[in-house]
Amino acid sequence: MKWEGNRESDNVEDRRDDGGGGGGGGGGGFGGRSIGIGTIVIALVGSYVLGVNPLTLLNLLSGGSGDLGAVLQSGQQGRGQQQGTEQGSRAPASDQATRFVRTVLADTEDTWSALFRAQGQTYVKPKLVLFSGSTATACGTGQSATGPFYCPADQKVYIDLSFFKLMQQRFNVSGEFAQAYVIAHEVGHHVQNLLGYSDKVDQARRNASQSQANALSVRLELQADCYAGVWAFHANEARSILEKGDIATALSAATAIGDDALQRQSQGQVVPDSFTHGTSEQRVRWFTNGIENGAIERCNTFEARRL
Repeated sequence: MKWEGNRESDNVEDRRDDGGGGGGGGGGGFGGRSIGIGTIVIALVGSYVLGVNPLTLLNLLSGGSGDLGAVLQSGQQGRGQQQGTEQGSRAPASDQATRFVRTVLADTEDTWSALFRAQGQTYVKPKLVLFSGSTATACGTGQSATGPFYCPADQKVYIDLSFFKLMQQRFNVSGEFAQAYVIAHEVGHHVQNLLGYSDKVDQARRNASQSQANALSVRLELQADCYAGVWAFHANEARSILEKGDIATALSAATAIGDDALQRQSQGQVVPDSFTHGTSEQRVRWFTNGIENGAIERCNTFEARRL
């Protein structure tokens, strides 16, 4: 991926030396509806450590039933407390990994600002927070174990850069564009928040059965994958960022974290009603849809007959 020398975003907050953060919500849990792409990975890794079915962990981390789910959901209470726990912002470090994140974020800013402007709208740029261990968010206490995530309550993307090492070690997925895909997916959740999709899904989930709520989550996640592809299409058109093999690494990442792939690995069978992020094939298809067409309207998973 060609990125060095491109613009770097100033909308990055570095909390990595803060020693972890509390606040926000229920003790040590993470609440909020938009669960990060890393949650699937952590559910799988946690299953090895705890001897628990990763689908059980994934359901709990996604706000499903159970004691842990209640703790995680209690983080919603932190929305009104965030102002008292907001941590100070300082300039991020200048190492290559940090510069890469700032550059990818800047690229998403440029792309989405132009796309929103073309529709007569204004793109509100999200903040990206670098942290280590845990940190306060408006959705509760964010943990490294959650992986990268987006909190709609404060419009911030949170990333512990150690996740990218975990992604390589556990799934053998590496490459800068695969990392950029992860960032772009979380920014995709921000775009959904701005366009009103997140609120509509939250409202619909309240009166839905567990399987119906899961199906809505799948459509939300697949749309974020498509938006990541839309970003890549326009970024490459404007700045020629893609190199040979880049798309393959992103597709490998999407394939590795499909619900069906995780279920087969953990329990030897697939249970579609428990899907929350989509199958490997679906995630690949929607990311590919975005990167081939670059059209926001082509990412409406909520009206798609075929996911």
